Amino acid sequence: MAITHARLIALPVVDQDRARDFYVGVLGFTVLADRTLGHVRWLQVAPPGAGTGFVLTVLEQGFTQCGTRGITLESDDLDGDCARLAAAGVEVEGPDEHPWGREAGFSDPDGNAFVLAEPAAGGA
Repeated sequence: MAITHARLIALPVVDQDRARDFYVGVLGFTVLADRTLGHVRWLQVAPPGAGTGFVLTVLEQGFTQCGTRGITLESDDLDGDCARLAAAGVEVEGPDEHPWGREAGFSDPDGNAFVLAEPAAGGA
């Protein structure tokens, strides 16, 4: 196998404009692509400098609205980011201490749930 990294993760959303506003305006992501190809809108966002991006997809693109779970985003300022999310009206659970490190949870407006975590001890 010669897999080097995950390039894209598809996130199902109901309204791409609302999702873009959340990911860009609240999470501080950058829009990498926003174009229409035929009847399909390709809307790709990512944290600044990240190697993995997110494609905000809708039902018409063949995705079901089920709510993605378990994607972990890393934060160099977990407490500050939790406070910023809460100030933006996002419900945040945590941060909590775990044997593997400190984490918090939140969801986007479409129910996609994320873990926000401090960098892993030892670089894991």
